[in-house]
Amino acid sequence: MLNSLFSNPIYFIIYLISLLIALTIHECSHAWVADRLGDPTARLQGRISLNPLVHLDLYGALFLLFFGFGWGKPVQTDPFNLKNPRKDGALISLAGPASNMILAILLSIILRLFILFHLTQLSIIGSFLLSPLIIMNVTLGLFNLIPIHPLDGFAIVSGLLSREKAHEWEGLRRYGMIFLLLLIIPLGNSSMLDSVFRPIAGFLLQLLIPTVGSAGIV
Repeated sequence: MLNSLFSNPIYFIIYLISLLIALTIHECSHAWVADRLGDPTARLQGRISLNPLVHLDLYGALFLLFFGFGWGKPVQTDPFNLKNPRKDGALISLAGPASNMILAILLSIILRLFILFHLTQLSIIGSFLLSPLIIMNVTLGLFNLIPIHPLDGFAIVSGLLSREKAHEWEGLRRYGMIFLLLLIIPLGNSSMLDSVFRPIAGFLLQLLIPTVGSAGIV
């Protein structure tokens, strides 16, 4: 993405805006679900907001710009405010990736409605503006489902396990950043993340994003 800053600045700006929207939806959803489950911590911190600035994590944003995956500023929760801290925590964690995937699907439906009703100009413009937003939402949502701390997938798995197994699983929390670096660091021409994550993301994007051809949308 970052290499397009000088070669195609308009493309870069659209992707940057798409990144901010995806991050905002992701983190705001965490905060909203936490509040609905009885924990007002995020609401009191102003995190139930569509203002991107309150959700932006510098390192997470830089990772998305340079590597195509990343995260927003973590939403803080107080487990003592939750009726079932482990399971409610899993729901709060799931809310972020789920919101990204739902938004990507809704945007895909809009694009396909343009196609269905033969709105060619809207299809072309919509593809130019909405496709990057679909890409960012799928990338952010899917990456955060990886079950490695501090990503959302780790807490989701913890909530699905029995109490005993969850205790063992939580013991892996301290190694999260090590596992994440091993996943990201290239081994030869690609990383483990490239081998697993990108094919899945590519498959989903092929399903969600129509192709704009010279004769219209195909």
